[in-house]
Amino acid sequence: MLLVVDVGNTNITLGVFDGDVINATFRITTKIQRTSDEFGMLIMNLLDSRMIDRTKIEDVIISSVVPDVMHSFENAVIKYLELKPIIVGPGVKTGIKMVTGNAHEIGADRIVDAVGAYDTYGGPVIVIDFGTATTYDYITEDGAFAAGITSPGIKICAKALWQDAAKLPAIEIKKPDSILAKDTISSMQAGLVYGNIGQTEYIIKKIKEETGLENIKVVATGGLGKIISDATDMIDIYDSNLTLKGLKLIYSKNKNR
Repeated sequence: MLLVVDVGNTNITLGVFDGDVINATFRITTKIQRTSDEFGMLIMNLLDSRMIDRTKIEDVIISSVVPDVMHSFENAVIKYLELKPIIVGPGVKTGIKMVTGNAHEIGADRIVDAVGAYDTYGGPVIVIDFGTATTYDYITEDGAFAAGITSPGIKICAKALWQDAAKLPAIEIKKPDSILAKDTISSMQAGLVYGNIGQTEYIIKKIKEETGLENIKVVATGGLGKIISDATDMIDIYDSNLTLKGLKLIYSKNKNR
């Protein structure tokens, strides 16, 4: 079995693959500082909770956009699973060609999503990840990472509302029945969700316009992406496990190296 790990700004997502099948997924917060022993015990407990034999984990691959977490997390894997993980970064084969001017600045998570979308659904493809930031990446027909757009994520926008406006409360992020809100909470929900739907549709439209690819496939992932994808016909596929699949695919390209 293979343990795949995506260390994001908000959550650490773990998945266990048995062959090509995802046996289990877990999500823990990135915000709490933990030692390697705390991470190790947490991983062990998560595996035990799903009755996954830790001795059957044969390898581990990790992508991360949070360097501060990596020392403790990598050491936890080495100490508790007795495995040296593959870290997605320079020297790791992905199959995606980097043709942007700032290739070294592109987050590992975006490369992993690009691999997952391109290898699973083909190219050209627009990959949208509704995470801490919302990212839109254009992958060409021959697998080149050609362009990327970054905007504040839905949760960042929501926090800005209730932290910077004294009388606005923290709210659940969900799509209200109508954009014609009648109260404060639904008005905030309408602005957040319908505003992000509008942004998503406009950016997709502009990418199609500038690339000349009207029929380009659009694949979305990320925690709150389902809310947006369900509300627009401009997203063709919502794949909640796209990042985990991308990690599995990258592992397959590197396991014998």
